[in-house]
Order: sequence, then structure tokens, then C-alpha cells
Amino acid sequence: MSDIDIRDDREAGRLEAVAGGEVVGRIEYFVLDAPRRALVPVHTVVEPAHEGKGIAGSLTREFYAVADREGSAVAPLCPYVAKWAQRHPDEAPPADAELMAAAKKGLADRPDMF
Repeated sequence: MSDIDIRDDREAGRLEAVAGGEVVGRIEYFVLDAPRRALVPVHTVVEPAHEGKGIAGSLTREFYAVADREGSAVAPLCPYVAKWAQRHPDEAPPADAELMAAAKKGLADRPDMF
């Protein structure tokens, strides 16, 4: 995976895995401000030709690291990210019920993310 770079395109709401100048995977997310600041991953996508190379896991690990560096929580609505978080509790602190409810409401207010 040393040929993969991960970059955060905050304005577009995408954490992207890039190989050879091409985006080969991404986590689509939005930022929640209340009840407290959180990053909310909605979709994780890896291009078919790049599946099985650990890209989704690397993206998710970096997603939690970005949130940690910013002092933000993560409210995982993406099923992949939620499962990864359950398997890596030392790297992925759980979001409480209030934050998850706010994230679900925030997603409902963003129909473009469905």
C-alpha cells in the first residue's frame, strides 16, 4: 500500500485514496456541528480493480486519525466504517446515542448523499 496516498478533500466531503494520480477509493462524509463536532462517514467506495488491497481499512484508519487530530468525534453511518470501528475499538472510540441520532438527522437533511 506504499503507492497509495490519502488526502482529505474537506470541501467535497471526501477522504480519497489516490494511486498513480487516480482516485481508487474514498469515504464520503459530512461535518456535524451539534450537539458537538463530529465527522460523519456515509459511504466507503473502492474501485473494483483495487478491491482486496486493504484500501477501505486504510481510509477508515486515516479517517479516525483525522478526526482525532481535529478533536472531533466520528459518528459512523457507513456500514463498513461502523464494522471496522467495532473491530478496532482502540482506534475508534464509539459515538454515543445522542451523536448518532444527530448524525442520522443530518444525513436526512442531505438527500444528495443517498
